[in-house]
Amino acid sequence: MAEKDITTIKLKKETKKRIDKLRVHARESYDEIAQRMLGILNSARINPEGAQNKLREIERQKKAVKG
Repeated sequence: MAEKDITTIKLKKETKKRIDKLRVHARESYDEIAQRMLGILNSARINPEGAQNKLREIERQKKAVKG
């Protein structure tokens, strides 16, 4: 990824903590988390049940990674 394709955003510390809780694995980037969140939000508009299934799958993955 070229440097011109990267930006910095400011977040409140509480917002960052909330985003950190959405990580599936420790090395997941904030961009990956944001892309996943946006995908779920877009999916929820068209298929709310499908979005719920995605959220359940993320929770399952998080539990599997934690052991």
